[in-house]
Amino acid sequence: MKTLVVGDIHGCHAELLELVEKAGLNLDDHLIALGDLVDRGPGSEAVLRHFMGHNRRRSLLGNHERKHLLAWKHEGSLSASQRMVKEELSEAFYAEAIAYFETLPLFSELPEAILVHGCLEPNVALEHQQADVLTGSMSGEKYLYDRYGEPWYQLVDGDKPVVAGHHDYSKTGTPLVIKDKVFLIDTGCCYGHQLTGLLLPDFKMISVKSRANYWGLARQGTKTGSHCLP
Repeated sequence: MKTLVVGDIHGCHAELLELVEKAGLNLDDHLIALGDLVDRGPGSEAVLRHFMGHNRRRSLLGNHERKHLLAWKHEGSLSASQRMVKEELSEAFYAEAIAYFETLPLFSELPEAILVHGCLEPNVALEHQQADVLTGSMSGEKYLYDRYGEPWYQLVDGDKPVVAGHHDYSKTGTPLVIKDKVFLIDTGCCYGHQLTGLLLPDFKMISVKSRANYWGLARQGTKTGSHCLP
């Protein structure tokens, strides 16, 4: 049995299906997304339907899902990409999505690795980590920078490797691996780069090319009054 851990999908449904096929997953294998299933890409609803209600397909809570939740509870506001998704989904399905987001964990500890969407604070037990740190919210990233003054992934000191998404840290659309200890696998699929997954237990990296700079097209469409995407 193997597990495919996928970086930020952001509504890139076609690339997700291609990556799963490339990984050769079978019915006994597991698919785990690191969060940010939705927003920016053209297939947020399809991505959600791919994961919702499937025991072997699950996701962590990303900062984008968290923003949807906070706005739903009137504790925050939606950014442009979240407003687009809310407009695209039916009212009933958006409510289902919110209920699904409520179930998503902040982290997952597997036998081989610790999975988070955003960041980890050093020397703090997983169950005591701040939600805004684990999801990579701006407040969490500011807290880490103010307190430690260097990137969180340089401070990872546990025995188990950490796999995270949230940013294309390499700035090149390729995964960034720090001393075989931290695997940063958001590779900017919604910006026209790649969708990357990590196959466990072998720590084999696989990627597929994005079909378009979806978020660039969406933003251009917003300026011209159209939300059309390929």
